[in-house]
Amino acid sequence: MKLRHIWLLSLVLILSAGQLARAQPAATEALNFKSFGLLAIQDNGRRKPIDTFARETFIRISGRSTYTNGGKTWRPNDFVLSALMATHDWKNEPMVLVSFGKLKERLGLDKTQRRFSFAQLAASPELNRLANEAREKRRAEKALDRLEQEALSVTDRLALFANVLDGSALLIVPAAKNETDPWVVPPASAQYYSEEQFAPIQIQLQALAAAYGQGDGFNFSRASNQLRQDLRALSPSIYPTERQLRLEYFYNHFEAFYRAIWLYSLGFLLLLIAHLRKTGRALRTAPVGIATLGLLFHASGIVMRCLIGGRPPVTNMTTVYLLAALPVTLVAVLLVHQMPIAMPSSIDPLVPVLRDNFWLTVHVLTITLSYAAFALAMGFGHILLFRYARNPSDARADAPMHFWLYRVLQLGVLLLAAGTILGGVWANYSWGRFWGWDPKETWALIALLCYILTLHGRLAGWWTEFGLVVASVICFLAVLMAWYGVNFVLGKGLHSYGFGIGGETYVATFVIVDLLFVGFAVWRYRTSRRVPKAIEAAVTTA
Repeated sequence: MKLRHIWLLSLVLILSAGQLARAQPAATEALNFKSFGLLAIQDNGRRKPIDTFARETFIRISGRSTYTNGGKTWRPNDFVLSALMATHDWKNEPMVLVSFGKLKERLGLDKTQRRFSFAQLAASPELNRLANEAREKRRAEKALDRLEQEALSVTDRLALFANVLDGSALLIVPAAKNETDPWVVPPASAQYYSEEQFAPIQIQLQALAAAYGQGDGFNFSRASNQLRQDLRALSPSIYPTERQLRLEYFYNHFEAFYRAIWLYSLGFLLLLIAHLRKTGRALRTAPVGIATLGLLFHASGIVMRCLIGGRPPVTNMTTVYLLAALPVTLVAVLLVHQMPIAMPSSIDPLVPVLRDNFWLTVHVLTITLSYAAFALAMGFGHILLFRYARNPSDARADAPMHFWLYRVLQLGVLLLAAGTILGGVWANYSWGRFWGWDPKETWALIALLCYILTLHGRLAGWWTEFGLVVASVICFLAVLMAWYGVNFVLGKGLHSYGFGIGGETYVATFVIVDLLFVGFAVWRYRTSRRVPKAIEAAVTTA
């Protein structure tokens, strides 16, 4: 019997199983999907368990890790098998995420909903038109607006959904010898293996489909285990080891970071109660142990992620982050090391107002983290300004950098606002007043208003992405004044415990040079925009 005939027979069995599953929609809830989830698949250039693929696919399509319908909660592995075997009418289930309000308005969708059916979105001519226009602009290396980006995201979700429905996403057959060769779906296995080699795989595929359709947990797990062994036997040097697959499966279900979040939250809550109620030593000590346990879960998650990926848990944005952050870090460490009078390194007792460790930690750490976020945004701004000065058209097309600059600024504003409010609470606790226009308070407020104006102006369309880049650098001068100027130049106010001396010449030189660099980048940007307009005018005149 030819391989295509075997595959047709499998489809008949799959459809038969699908009919049975439709008659008994809750039959698969009792199945244990661990053995099936341990099957390896190639996806996005990586070999991973199907469990990982199913989870990622489910989240990319719906934005959720589960889906509930008619009293049944569908798990990712169950969804993938059900979609492949057509045991449920998935095309008409409202599960494709559309979150952008303007896109829903353009498509004539209900704004109160966030998810819509595959059939409804795939039949929308307006969505197809927007996506095609966005692709044309992307090919022409033009910047996309938010509406076009969201349209492309939705069409990507639909394409992924379609690939799951027709089975083309399930690349479970490994390449024969070359690691760089792509894996294939079972019908295409003839390019690597003979009919005799693939026959055991086909038998287990049929057994797995039949067991799933019948809700037979024992045979489902047995067929999944045997299928994994047979697939590994086809190409043992290419197929992931059992240890690799089980480690990633354990990582998926252990949820170390989720556990750490709960432990951190519990530790913080108990610590807050202990400080507010002035309770005994036991309640003050318990949060330390809970936080330590949370840290262990956190660390274990990072270690497992490193082992699974074979590298630290970073992406290609890491070098950009380092390029932005390392100069700032280098300057800060150099100032501390080379200017011991201006920035003394001695460890002295705290002044009385700082001896409340709770407020010291919460307020000062929040403010410091906001300054760190703004410093990182300032580093991003310098990188982008350099790119604008060198090649404005390439810089304009760098959407990820502009996106992350905006996000880091948002984070900084959130932290600075929270830190300023918490500082007022601490001031009321220590000095009997919430706000007193102390220089430190005033300049922190000025810095906050500068960044709020920056974000609001970009959102309102008052300036372009280039304006946001310039503002990320210019507004940092307000942070510099709030931190350095008040403490090392003005030397006045109730925050006298934080004052120092010296370094004005270095800081002033940095500010002047930086402003000259910003001015040059602005001039270069404006010049680049005049050239196309001049060419267009010349063509029109001719």
